[in-house]
Amino acid sequence: MTPAVRVHGLHRSFNEAGGVLNGLDLEIAPGEFVALLGRSGSGKSTLLRALAGLDRGVAGTGRIEVPEKVSVVFQDSRLLPWKRLLGNVTLGLRADDAARRGSEALAEVGLAGRERAWPHELSGGEQQRASLARSLVRDPQLLLADEPFGALDALTRIRMHTLLRKLCEVHQPAVLLVTHDVDEAIVLADRVIVLDDGVVRHDARIDIEGRRSQADPAFARLRTQLLTELGVEDDHDAPGRPVRDHLKERTAS
Repeated sequence: MTPAVRVHGLHRSFNEAGGVLNGLDLEIAPGEFVALLGRSGSGKSTLLRALAGLDRGVAGTGRIEVPEKVSVVFQDSRLLPWKRLLGNVTLGLRADDAARRGSEALAEVGLAGRERAWPHELSGGEQQRASLARSLVRDPQLLLADEPFGALDALTRIRMHTLLRKLCEVHQPAVLLVTHDVDEAIVLADRVIVLDDGVVRHDARIDIEGRRSQADPAFARLRTQLLTELGVEDDHDAPGRPVRDHLKERTAS
């Protein structure tokens, strides 16, 4: 099977102090959901921008092969405040049936009938749903997601996880999700990659059958393994401290 994404020997550097990506190699199969973990500064977002073609003018070398249709979902929904919801979803979509497709995409994410709503009338979770609709209305072969749920509360994040998995099963794009949340990576992905010093240091396939629960011993073992790769002590039982907060705190020091 031809990979949906093929990266070989990718280097990216922003100053003379050193590279952000240092000869990175990566392949993602069609329809595969890959989560990307790593300390701050490890090159996660740099890789995502390179795959999206958003790093033009940045010094670097290497080969990147991606599909023709690529969509990006950011942590901020980036909805235009002067456009109604349907206009935001279909922005830049050149098709005679753009309005119909936009309405169908909104219905898919649970926003049926909200076409004429303004962005400020939506909750944070609804704005991210609209952002997903805007990405998927283009039928992407590759969906790049840069911490899309990082600003949401815990309950909304869980709902968005369920929605994203459902949408991916329907549309079947290859997905690369950048996240700081180890649990999120295990819940969503087929495969989890740990990036360190601009290269892939660990590559784990998720072989947990059925619903993925933190109470499952296999989930706990994988969680501990990934945290060890990240250099973070597994203190999951500590109250009120999500893993992503520990990881960000550790990498900021």
